[in-house]
Amino acid sequence: MYLYETHLHTLEGSACGEVAAADYIDYMIVKGFTGIVVTDHFFNGNCAVDPHLPWKEKVELYCDGWRKAHAAAQGHEFDVIFGIEFNFNGDEYLIYGIDGEWLLDNEDIMGLDRRGVHKKINEAGGIMVQAHPFRERKYLKDIRLTPDICDAVEVYNASNDDNMNALAYEYAKKLGVPMIGGSDIHYPRDVLGGILLPDRIKDTHELAAAIRAGQAVPAKIERGIVTRIDEVQDLMVSVKEPTAPVYYM
Repeated sequence: MYLYETHLHTLEGSACGEVAAADYIDYMIVKGFTGIVVTDHFFNGNCAVDPHLPWKEKVELYCDGWRKAHAAAQGHEFDVIFGIEFNFNGDEYLIYGIDGEWLLDNEDIMGLDRRGVHKKINEAGGIMVQAHPFRERKYLKDIRLTPDICDAVEVYNASNDDNMNALAYEYAKKLGVPMIGGSDIHYPRDVLGGILLPDRIKDTHELAAAIRAGQAVPAKIERGIVTRIDEVQDLMVSVKEPTAPVYYM
């Protein structure tokens, strides 16, 4: 099977990113990945793009991380896929199946609520995946879940602890939706996440279709060993409830 990183931040697009997009290519190849999905924080999150610029210029700059990673991958058997991390009120979503051209034509997404954005993404053939749904951090005051707009759930996030991930796994099982894993990588780290796919994918549209079809197998990558999440009890069964209040939006 083919291993893809689905949740990656570059310093070009994310204010919290610490690695230049081009520098990820050799690193992720060594880690055993077939490709990466660049999911920089969008304009309503921790984005590196000046919010006061005109829409077209903002979109062009936002796509710079993906563009530079894609250029650096030329000559390698390595796929670089476009994605987005979209924020509402602490609840964040990985969006696949749309590209920079679509963003240029859809400035109105910034004024839509969760369901409005979800409808528009679905109409374009894309999907919204709730990222790290049970994450608890000092900057997050609560947990916000949106079961009716989850096309899939990120059940393994390498930046979360095991119980947060297990809660997400149980939540996805309850909803009966596809699952993904990702690293949420901002800098080099020892433990990574991703998905295993039966076939290689060439773009964000094929990624969305593969996840929607339930072909993605979430995985953990540590010391060169790839382990399916559904083979790790601690990542499937929670041992405690969330400490933050949980709201269904």
